[in-house]
Amino acid sequence: MWKDLDISVVRCDSEKRKDKPDQKNLGFGKFFTDHMFLMKWDRENGWHNAEICPYQNFSMDPAAMVYHYGQAIFEGLKAYKGENDQIYMFRPEDNLERMNSSALRMCMPRIPVDKVLKGIKALVYLDRDWIPSGDGATLYLRPTMVAVEPALGVRPSSQYYFFVIMSPVGAYYAEGFNPTKIWVTDKYVRAVKGGVGHVKTAGNYAASIMAAEEAHRAGYTQVLWLDACERKYIEEVGTSNIFFKIGEDLITPPLNGSILGGITRDSVIQLARSWGVNVIEKQITIDEVLAAIEDGSLKEAFGSGTAAVIAPIGELCYQEKKHVVADGKTGELSQRLFDELQAIQNGRQDDPFKWIVRVG
Repeated sequence: MWKDLDISVVRCDSEKRKDKPDQKNLGFGKFFTDHMFLMKWDRENGWHNAEICPYQNFSMDPAAMVYHYGQAIFEGLKAYKGENDQIYMFRPEDNLERMNSSALRMCMPRIPVDKVLKGIKALVYLDRDWIPSGDGATLYLRPTMVAVEPALGVRPSSQYYFFVIMSPVGAYYAEGFNPTKIWVTDKYVRAVKGGVGHVKTAGNYAASIMAAEEAHRAGYTQVLWLDACERKYIEEVGTSNIFFKIGEDLITPPLNGSILGGITRDSVIQLARSWGVNVIEKQITIDEVLAAIEDGSLKEAFGSGTAAVIAPIGELCYQEKKHVVADGKTGELSQRLFDELQAIQNGRQDDPFKWIVRVG
């Protein structure tokens, strides 16, 4: 694993290693492993000082540009423990390539994908004992890049940190794999074409917090965003892309520049089409979806994302009116996609798409 790595490795002293959390109470993003990956960039040296090191705090100047101008991007991916303790990651190269697309839009340096992937595999292997083995539990990885040059003035930073931290996680939603309740907002907007809605930058999530808090107070799990111009076309859920099975068609909004191109979204499309499902990427209005609920043609709806994988939707609340989706039950296609993706991710099933990367 460490041969020809070209990345320094500093192991955490045994007496400083953390106690492993109770696997029955992992939650999401509460606990962090003993090690992290870190490398730095500046205009003179490019990417340098790549290392796997003990999990630690950063010392950053109060003028670091990320605090003032928001140059921050990140990704989310998972490591899974399969049979015989074999470790897998799901489409990690795609996450890193998407991060480079985000970097390009945010005027940040692109990362060397091959080298970073080697570092991530070594990091996962080093902290492999942190990978939970409970049903639905995984090790969540958070690659992140932030601007650290100490300067004021709106321009690209000349210095950056790239790092990867890891967290053992349980089910993303408290409901588990049960239909979630979604709040549809036409009060707030998330992104517009030409903006940064299609990249995974921190500001997008900051902009979503107000609506999410209102949804939570009303008893809903997530927010469904409509387009920013007409506020009628469905875009995405706060942490997921969205799909609707209307009649025999599986419909999802197109990647038109204002929503994130999800890795799980693409996996769902490929899987469903391989089963003969007619997948259509097109604009669909909230009124069309509500009409399909009323006439019974909406068979099921679900979100897709790294954290939740597949999240069936049992209710939409729009303009203070509740609309129950498919009797509030998990749909057959949602269940099949969830089971299939989990089986591939955990190495229990053939991987015809070559999505899985072995670690170790």
